[in-house]
Amino acid sequence: MNYNVYSSPLSERYASKEMQYIFSQEKKFKTWRLLWIALAETEKELGLDITDEQIEELKAHKDEINFEDAKKREKEVRHDVMSHVYAYGLLCPKAKGIIHLGATSCYVGDNTDIILMREALELVRRKLINVIDKLADFAEKYKNLPTLGFTHFQPAQPTTVGKRATLWLQEFLMDLADLDYVKDSLKLLGSKGTTGTQASFKELFNDNDEIIDKIDPMIAEKMGFEGCYPVSGQTYSRKVDTRVANILAGIAASAHKMSNDIRLLQHLKEVEEPFEKNQIGSSAMAYKRNPMRSERIASLSRYVMIDALNPAVTSATQWFERTLDDSANKRISIAEGFLTIDGILDLCINVVDGLVVYDKVITKHLMAELPFMATENIMMDAVKKGGDRQELHEKIRQLSMKAGANVKQEGKDNNLLELIAADKDFGLTLEELNESMKPEKYVGRAPRQVDVFLKECVKPVLEANKDLLGVKAEINV
Repeated sequence: MNYNVYSSPLSERYASKEMQYIFSQEKKFKTWRLLWIALAETEKELGLDITDEQIEELKAHKDEINFEDAKKREKEVRHDVMSHVYAYGLLCPKAKGIIHLGATSCYVGDNTDIILMREALELVRRKLINVIDKLADFAEKYKNLPTLGFTHFQPAQPTTVGKRATLWLQEFLMDLADLDYVKDSLKLLGSKGTTGTQASFKELFNDNDEIIDKIDPMIAEKMGFEGCYPVSGQTYSRKVDTRVANILAGIAASAHKMSNDIRLLQHLKEVEEPFEKNQIGSSAMAYKRNPMRSERIASLSRYVMIDALNPAVTSATQWFERTLDDSANKRISIAEGFLTIDGILDLCINVVDGLVVYDKVITKHLMAELPFMATENIMMDAVKKGGDRQELHEKIRQLSMKAGANVKQEGKDNNLLELIAADKDFGLTLEELNESMKPEKYVGRAPRQVDVFLKECVKPVLEANKDLLGVKAEINV
């Protein structure tokens, strides 16, 4: 490693080797050569004077990227595509005259971008499926464990730990549906020339529209796509990049929300992310167990959400058939968006898989608030014994304020039940009141909601993608 130059944290700390390879120079230029082969084969099949020997020569050297030859040539001509046409021609002297025939630079540049984005989306999809799987296991395991619900981060009606996890899970399912829609709608640019008119092919094929109409479909089939965008300028519409980046931003938003909840719960000591034996939580406070992985999820997620603005602005500001102010931005924003979301999903898999639940702390917190939430039931029990609902409602309000003051101003335990038992108008003993303090009575339909959601919404997705399960996330730091 060279310690004298900038090194991206995405490659050194966060993104997997698999995602890094998709956006590597080697992958890019190997894909260019596959596209040149597909173009040459298509042109030969449609009648141009291209020989089998030339095609075989191209295929024989498709993985032999002579980087130094291309780099040296680019210094001279200042054009990356023509530099690699030249370098490929050095290895394929018989075929050099037909490499890139009739095409413009975007033939390899744009088609490769689409191919790489689709492959990267497949990797994102696989990891997203595994996050969903881990969360489903967690929700199933803790579907019956009552916990204090929060609105405005203030104590509210109880829910269950598993039900809360389904809220995270549902958002990731939405992301998966969006991802599948966009991924399955991706098309290649094809080979449409400098302004998208295919003028060069009119020259090559003597104005034969029937032959020219076959070029894009044949290239798409050879590259594993269902088709090409029907019209374009020199480039495919940059709105395609916007749609892809928005998918990544959506996943990032879901991950951020989950990580924030986990961080708050870890503050309450109810839930804790994985903490390794020799891990240090703080350089100054040795006792600390900071939620550093959840914090990292939040931090990286913000980057992805903001990064989605890059393709959106680029798309909006393209002039007519094309301008080149997209290129430098696109090289960075698309690759880094994918590399970052890759790291985020690895962290999500790791955190959810090792999430620790402290049920006794959860129950303690719930029981401290439950008397307030049980007042409606208590009032109904008292009415059954002959009490007046309106009078009891006012008394409970007053006693609740008094118990609240004991907790907030005096730092004492919640004594609402004792206060109610001491008031003869309620006609209830402390034993009877304590009998009503069973948390499971106050979680509503949460356990059943988890069961139905997992059965009807989650398990069909996991069953359809069972061959993608089993991803183990490797966290570098």
